[in-house]
Amino acid sequence: MKIRISGNSVRFRLKKPEVEKLRDEGIVTEKTLFPQGRFSYEIKSDSNTENLSASFENCLITLSVPATFIADWPENNVTGIDHHIQLDGDQKLYLLLEKDFKCLDNVLEDQSDNYENPKQTC
Repeated sequence: MKIRISGNSVRFRLKKPEVEKLRDEGIVTEKTLFPQGRFSYEIKSDSNTENLSASFENCLITLSVPATFIADWPENNVTGIDHHIQLDGDQKLYLLLEKDFKCLDNVLEDQSDNYENPKQTC
């Protein structure tokens, strides 16, 4: 799982096995260790929500995803799901969950578990 945070935007990307685990087990968790502690993030299936939602407590970001979306996500061609959450004033939090596609340019990281990029021509 990859996470990208920029301002009030949080983007999660899942490889094939992680998408399947989310459907089968209802949760995918990752952590990054620092000398001072641990930063964790997880994605959970939630049968009580119709949109993405998020919380941040005890150095853990939790993204809740509608169970109805996850049910057939591994098999369909839907790239992802997003949602804007209204914060105080005119601030919004943008959440995005998407399948991780193989890069079109040469990269050094292992991409064997990524989804085939629909823009790849060969």
